[in-house]
Amino acid sequence: MTATLEPDKMKANQDKFYGREREFVYKFNVGSQCFELTVPLKFPVKENPNNLHGRLMLLHNLPCFIESDLKESLSQFIEEESLRDYDREAEAALEALKSGEVDLHQLTSAWAKTYAETTLEHARPEEPSWDEDFADVYHDLIHSPASETLLNLEHNYFVSISELIGERDVELKKLRERQGAEMDKVMQELGKSLTDQDVNSLAAQHFESQQVLENKWTSELKQSTAIQKQEYQEWVIKLHQDLKNPNNKSISEEIKVQPSQFRESVEANGRIYEDQRKLEESFTIHLGAQLKTMHNLRLLRADMLDFCKHKRNHRSGVKLHRLQTALSLYSASLCGLVLLVDNRINSYSGIKRDFATVCQECTDFHFPRIEEQLEIVQQVVLYARTQRRSKLKEPNDSGNRNGGNDDKTKNIERNYSNILPGEFYITRHSNLSEIHVAFHLCVDDNVRSGNITARDPAIMGLRNILKVCCTHDITTISIPLLLVHDMSEEMTIPWCLRRAELVFKCVKGFMMEMASWDGGISRTVQFLVPQAPFTSFYLFQKQPETLHSCAPRWQDQWDP
Repeated sequence: MTATLEPDKMKANQDKFYGREREFVYKFNVGSQCFELTVPLKFPVKENPNNLHGRLMLLHNLPCFIESDLKESLSQFIEEESLRDYDREAEAALEALKSGEVDLHQLTSAWAKTYAETTLEHARPEEPSWDEDFADVYHDLIHSPASETLLNLEHNYFVSISELIGERDVELKKLRERQGAEMDKVMQELGKSLTDQDVNSLAAQHFESQQVLENKWTSELKQSTAIQKQEYQEWVIKLHQDLKNPNNKSISEEIKVQPSQFRESVEANGRIYEDQRKLEESFTIHLGAQLKTMHNLRLLRADMLDFCKHKRNHRSGVKLHRLQTALSLYSASLCGLVLLVDNRINSYSGIKRDFATVCQECTDFHFPRIEEQLEIVQQVVLYARTQRRSKLKEPNDSGNRNGGNDDKTKNIERNYSNILPGEFYITRHSNLSEIHVAFHLCVDDNVRSGNITARDPAIMGLRNILKVCCTHDITTISIPLLLVHDMSEEMTIPWCLRRAELVFKCVKGFMMEMASWDGGISRTVQFLVPQAPFTSFYLFQKQPETLHSCAPRWQDQWDP
């Protein structure tokens, strides 16, 4: 921390001592001959002495046996000369103060301002934001008798948005069917009364019509969710204020649960998620060298999105799941899951689109919409890529590099807005059934092969995800055991067992590392097997010894 003089006088003092060249002289003997190395250095020296001495060795072709002595002499010379400059600058500042060239009051004010800005105890307290206030209010209400009313209201909003999405899907389906019939008629007349240009023109019109309709529904859904979010937050704030008023007698009526007032879903809509029978095995393990920590492990057959989807039929079991998620929203016991995605940050295809669809079916009253979060992630990635590319292009780093780094630079430039395998981004959610955090882990086609190792980017990505879980209070994490979300023909039973064993071993090692990261907190890790019939049947029914042969193997791997 430094306080400054007036800018003009400070700059004049610095010009007296800085920007000068000084000669560094180094003498050494080679046999009976004495050599002298003279190097001009401009102070202040901005380059690291450790790098500078290496450049001198290479530039002047110096013998290797003087390297350590040259490094020590160079570091000592730079340190001594820098201290002399600091002393001269300080003496000049004191002389200016004694002679009256500097205003004493101005200097003390500068010192006081600098001290206040850099010392925590003098810093102004941060003003609480609306999001923080709402989070505190919601946390109080969800742990009060009003919790059931909050969940019923959220469910009511969910049904409303789901019905709106159902209407959109029906309208889009009718449009596509009508356009398909028109295209069939045109194709029948192709080569008779119509040409390829007519077909292309009709296809362009169809595409434009679909875009207009989709944009219309997107805008309507966005507006509806914004209105719901505002209404919900205002109602929560008002309810919290009323609860603080002991003289308010109407509060009991306001939070009274009246099931008949809440809308139920219509089963004829056809958008109900059917509950599939889950097969699962649970284990309790203890990991650690001296002080052991208990962890819960679950192996189950389920789809990743089953932990995200809301059930439209408002049964008590569904309500309990949702209540548990809401109670732990602002707690130190968060739940997360790992989604395997490609290197593009969007929600246009594959499981990313399915996940975004589930997120859009219920308004998120606490965090930004999934599209807004992805836009922020994209901006961060672009900024990070820009910084990384600028470092790779620095002359000092690119002068004496091999071709591998050049290839890496070209790869980064070619995929400027994409992420690399093993990297992941995080989205936060309060509107999903059983999770709060989604880790979007980038993987490539290599995970479908049978030759990945413990150093594969996907495995190292899991390690980094578990580390984030330790540092951010995520105590339950769901992981795809086979590192795929769907099965294919090449994924045979031996392939599955090898992949499961690899993931078990690696995750066990990562969990043992957790003890040094978080002090040994009990966690739940869920390993999910895809819903492929042959794999599930083999693992859970036809050969239960497979799971239990994997289980002793599993438990042998988990036990230290």
